[in-house]
Amino acid sequence: MTGLRILLTNNTLAARAGTEIVVRDLALALLRRGHRPVAYSTVLGEVAEELERCAVPVVNDLDQLTEPPDLIHGQHHLDAMTAMTRFPDVPAIFVCHGWAPWEELPPVFPSIREYVAVDDLCLERLRITEGIAPERTRVILNAIDVDRFTAREPLPERPGSALVFSNQAHAGNYGGVIERACRDAGIDRVDYAGAASGRPVASPEELLREYDVVFAKGRSAIEAAVSGCAVVVADAQGLSGMVTHDRLPRLRRLNFGLRALMDERVTPNSVAAALADYDCTDAAAVSASMRESASLDQAVDAWERLYVDALGVPVSQDHASALLAASRYLATLAPVIKSRTEAHHNNAASSANEHDMADRLRQAEAVAASLRTELMEAQRSLAASQERWAAVTATTAWKVSTLAWQVKARATRRD
Repeated sequence: MTGLRILLTNNTLAARAGTEIVVRDLALALLRRGHRPVAYSTVLGEVAEELERCAVPVVNDLDQLTEPPDLIHGQHHLDAMTAMTRFPDVPAIFVCHGWAPWEELPPVFPSIREYVAVDDLCLERLRITEGIAPERTRVILNAIDVDRFTAREPLPERPGSALVFSNQAHAGNYGGVIERACRDAGIDRVDYAGAASGRPVASPEELLREYDVVFAKGRSAIEAAVSGCAVVVADAQGLSGMVTHDRLPRLRRLNFGLRALMDERVTPNSVAAALADYDCTDAAAVSASMRESASLDQAVDAWERLYVDALGVPVSQDHASALLAASRYLATLAPVIKSRTEAHHNNAASSANEHDMADRLRQAEAVAASLRTELMEAQRSLAASQERWAAVTATTAWKVSTLAWQVKARATRRD
């Protein structure tokens, strides 16, 4: 396959998170194979900077492209539809990475040749979306650069360290339940990695080798498994136990994700049961299997085959159909944008009311302070008046008393 100009879209290329890392790894792998990837998002940041350092162009405005791409690899409907409506004659594929997020909603557009799910649950989402026939869908499971994530030394017979690896975990939520259960099981070292714990990780391939057991989901679970750790699928949504060789096929098809997490809640008992399944030999077998089946090279082979299939189907030149699809797409955005705008206005109105009430409270406090000052001055004036009146009263009483004495004395002399 000759080198293709492939436009990769994503919701953001900022913080290191799931799909951002997928774009980074895929773009670099395509570059190594002689393709010319370009990454597009309206929100750029750390991942975009990393791509540019590796000679992958990144744009946040499609007008920066002086020639159209050969193919659009679309992720997240807002950015994917922006690219597809900008280049309506370019064949595209759309990739769904999640069951629930609104950003993963599969759009319908004439240039989309196929829809790709990263696991069986996402495949269900694609197939229940209007306009997507089963024959236009396929699954390409998430993969890892196994050359980057080298296997750690063999695990010990009993685990001595554990890592709660998630952007949501910290000691105050489900992470604390896991931490206490690990310590009860005799695991002395229990750490966190991820945004919520204040320990974001730029190089997980180095960190993971330090731990025997890793609690994670999705891509993080895959990274831990190929690194040779014993993996417990767990996150805020729930827990699916230790990844054993027998359970691996099902969990792999579910991307160690949401549907797997529905198995159990994270409780002291469920964590203890997962740790009881720790087996260093079995974990080594899981890691070997994952290193073989989840390698990035195999995934890129699958993506290249899909690109060939997509390019083999010409895009219709009926721009009226594209405009109709774009109109219908905008209609789906309208209620979401309007509801969020209304919520924003309500929040703004509420905030304005709060500010108005705060202003009134400050004014009332100022008036009260002024009144307190006037009252204190009046009290001081009254006290001074009372002192003066007491002095006048005392003087008057003395004078009256003296006068009375004089009157009585005169009356006595006359008698």
